[in-house]
Amino acid sequence: MLKYLNGYPTELQSQVKQLLADGKLGALLLKKYPSKHQFSSNKALYDLTIALKNKCMRQSASLAKVTYDDKIQLSHHALGLHSYVSRIQGKKVKSKNEIRIASSLKQAPESLLKMVIVHELAHLKEKQHNKAFYQLCCHMESDYHQLEFDLRLLLILMDLGQNPYADK
Repeated sequence: MLKYLNGYPTELQSQVKQLLADGKLGALLLKKYPSKHQFSSNKALYDLTIALKNKCMRQSASLAKVTYDDKIQLSHHALGLHSYVSRIQGKKVKSKNEIRIASSLKQAPESLLKMVIVHELAHLKEKQHNKAFYQLCCHMESDYHQLEFDLRLLLILMDLGQNPYADK
């Protein structure tokens, strides 16, 4: 049930279990993040991503595509994918960066969506999840680690069919 919290301290996992048992986890997230975001179209998602990229990573590689993807499942522990696509056109190799975000995040708060975008943008510079990668994430979003934890809480609720943002 708490697969998204593997690696977190047992005391913290116990607190989350208690919040779930008391039916208070959804209310806690709603108090912290009162509504879901308004970036439901691929164009809106692209515009948001480009705005974040231009604010924090102006010199990084360009993005050809940013889209929601129905094929990204939470069970695969992926919320977004960054891909570097190479295509041969004649004698030239054309490369482009693409970001795909799980469609299930259409029903999430803006801060949590931005955290996933920041994570995928960081892969433009750092391919591995190493210290430099997380430093870059924190540079772009100072509350990155807290947002990541809160997203993990939302994922637990989503797996249980209790997304507090589903009807908002």
